[in-house]
Amino acid sequence: MPEINVALIGHRFMGKAHSNAYRQARRFFSGKLIPRMKVLCGKASVEELEETARLYGWEESDSEWERVVERKDIDMVDVATPGYLHHPMVIAAAAAGKHILCEKPLANSLSEAKDMLKAVEKAGVMHMVNFSYRRVPAVAFAKKLIEDGILGDVYHYHGAYLQDWIIDPEFPLVWRLEKKFAGSGALGDIGAHAIDLAEYLNGEIHGVTGMLTTFIKERPLPAEGEGAWGAKGQKGKGKVTVDDDANLLARFKNGSVGVFESSRFAGGRRNFNTWQVYGSKGSMAFNQERMNELELYDRTEPSDRQGFKTISVTEANHPYTGAWWPPGHIIGYEHTFVHAIHDFLTGLEKDRLPEPNFRHGVRNQAVLDAVEHSAKSGRWQKVPR
Repeated sequence: MPEINVALIGHRFMGKAHSNAYRQARRFFSGKLIPRMKVLCGKASVEELEETARLYGWEESDSEWERVVERKDIDMVDVATPGYLHHPMVIAAAAAGKHILCEKPLANSLSEAKDMLKAVEKAGVMHMVNFSYRRVPAVAFAKKLIEDGILGDVYHYHGAYLQDWIIDPEFPLVWRLEKKFAGSGALGDIGAHAIDLAEYLNGEIHGVTGMLTTFIKERPLPAEGEGAWGAKGQKGKGKVTVDDDANLLARFKNGSVGVFESSRFAGGRRNFNTWQVYGSKGSMAFNQERMNELELYDRTEPSDRQGFKTISVTEANHPYTGAWWPPGHIIGYEHTFVHAIHDFLTGLEKDRLPEPNFRHGVRNQAVLDAVEHSAKSGRWQKVPR
């Protein structure tokens, strides 16, 4: 079978998830194209990077991403770094003719995202942005049911993504809390997922009005290794320059309305990515912390039988699940990355641009940008096409 040589840039949280996905994709999903884990790139000591590459299953390691993207033996570049590095890495990889998978959000600004889309389209390479929650089987199944019209006309969409990992005032000023590295806070980190799911399930958002809040304005500076890519530790405190909480109202193209909240200050919520859709014929609800389940309410049933029922999305004919285990045997967070790599490889095999691609990434960034503008002006903001 033909191989595609992969370079992964980023060796920590996302690097670990992506590495596992490359190892597992062809063990569970059939396909003609085999990913060869050629080189892992990251900012760490030589010893740490070599050991991480060995542990994750990569043949080589390298600390210089500029050198990696230029290598003639690399076919695909996977960008899993902090947001401020996405733009230069993608531009360079596209110029070198590499196929590109990039973590979300695509960029730190709308202008950067547009540059990246132009670069990959000019280069004629395959591209995908990793909004991994689209590939939860229950979410993909919900998409099919909505397209089949089971909800009728949609009236309301509610989306919330809540976490609590920075609620402690003594939590350090890591890179995700500095705008120059992260672009935005809860809005871009987790709100981007909520917005992507909303447009995936319910269509385009046309207008928004938003509110961004920073609860803790200063934090202790991080120890070495906790800051941005390669940042050195310092003493004292630094200013938090991103939002801790993002709230917005939205209007969709289909006439429905939306309510969203993304916060990293919701005590007790570890990864509470949830959405609800309410329509004329029924409703749906999903919670990522119970990711194998989809709640469905059918209003067309007799009134004495109405109510939400819980579907275990583990049957062989549900999206993706037939490649895994028998019905009732659940899967987890890491499997969504395996699904993403399988879909990207399938796109390469069939010469078909996978989704979500950089066009969706730009679209997502346009909504994020509109929310930020609205939060500053206090007015409704139209989302540009």
